[in-house]
Amino acid sequence: MNELIHVARREIKTGFRNPWAYSFLALFCVFSLSLLLIHSQNMVEGYTSTTGSMINLILYLLPLMTLFLGSFSLTSEKEEGSWRLLSTYPIGTLPFILGKYVGLAFVLLVIVTFGYGLMGLVSGLLGTNFDPSTYFMFITFSAGLVMLFLTIALLIGSLCKNRWQALTVSVAVWFFAVIGWPAILIAILGLLPYAWIKPLLVTLTLLNPAELVRLFIVVKLGGGAVLGPEYYAWIQWINLPSGSWLFVGICAAWIIVSISAVYWIWERGRSRG
Repeated sequence: MNELIHVARREIKTGFRNPWAYSFLALFCVFSLSLLLIHSQNMVEGYTSTTGSMINLILYLLPLMTLFLGSFSLTSEKEEGSWRLLSTYPIGTLPFILGKYVGLAFVLLVIVTFGYGLMGLVSGLLGTNFDPSTYFMFITFSAGLVMLFLTIALLIGSLCKNRWQALTVSVAVWFFAVIGWPAILIAILGLLPYAWIKPLLVTLTLLNPAELVRLFIVVKLGGGAVLGPEYYAWIQWINLPSGSWLFVGICAAWIIVSISAVYWIWERGRSRG
């Protein structure tokens, strides 16, 4: 436990010194405040054009920021030789990986919280009515993206040898999961028999954290009708009283499986020297 806390503290100090973090924070604040100013006369509640635009903004920025910071954190350990030094100390691979995850998650969540706090402050000064439940759902949406994409970032950092490779792979993963997902999904499903579409749609959605979290927030905000009949089963279980807990369970399983893969990769590399 002490090893995990030590690594997490070290990561938090490094994270708050990283200029990338503040660059993304500035972008997030500027664009979110711009959306608030444009719609300052309207009530921000439920799934509307305003909240839909904010969901897209968050979906573009947060995964990319998380992939960069997380993957660079691990590849820098390889490039600078820090991991070789740490390996000489009695520190386990699992506390090292978990400490990295906890420290990075703390840094990213603080950045997100600051951005939303600033948004709430400005909306209050402007007299914009921001529904508390909608505001809370946006924070939940952002936290979910951070927690899930951070595991992918650590996986990328484990597989890549340097930051340039991590940068390339991170952009490719972000483009595939966020930008190109609708076109790729339509292309794949269009080649399959109708009976296979729904089962494969569920499987592919569970494999893409961006789509998984987006569906959850859209349904919770009351915008399930825009998803189409293919997602009727999703709308049903998300709206159940236990729907939120089931979603948390799916996210927890995602994190555990991904962290286990990262641990296996690092432990394998450590045993080989």
